Amino acid sequence: MTEEGLHPATAGAVAATVWSALEPLDKRLFGSDYSDVAVLGKALTPGRGWLPAGLAIHAVNGALFGLAYDLVRRRSPLGDRKTAVAMAVAEHLTLYPLSWFVDRYHPARGKQGIPPLLTNGRAFAQATVRHLLFGVALGRLARPSRR
Repeated sequence: MTEEGLHPATAGAVAATVWSALEPLDKRLFGSDYSDVAVLGKALTPGRGWLPAGLAIHAVNGALFGLAYDLVRRRSPLGDRKTAVAMAVAEHLTLYPLSWFVDRYHPARGKQGIPPLLTNGRAFAQATVRHLLFGVALGRLARPSRR
C-alpha cells in the first residue's frame, strides 16, 4: 500500500477477505449460520474444496466491486468513503431478494453455512453489517479519487 492507498480492485479484494475472516465472529454474534463464502463455494463444489473456492470467488467479487466503486466515486457528491458504504448497502438491499433462488435451488441449501435466507431476519441483519463493514474497509483502503 502506498501513501495514496491501494488500487480499487485490490482494496475490494482485501475488504472482501476481511469480511470472510470475520464471518465466524458474526455468525456467533447474530446466532445465524449464514456464510457468504459457503454459499459461493458450495455452489461450485460439494467437497472439501468449497472453502478455498468460496474465498477466491468472494475476493474476485470484491475486486470487481472495487472497480465499479472507482467509476462511481468520481462522480459522487458523497465523497469516497460515504460512496463506498452507500454502494455496498445498496448492493445488499438490491440483491438480497435473490436469496429466494438460494433457498430454492442452491445445491447445498440447508447444509452448514446455508440456512434459509429470504425470511431469515438474523441473516438479513448479518448481511447488512457485513456490507457496512465491506464499504467502510473499501472506502478506507482504496486510493482517493483525483478530482
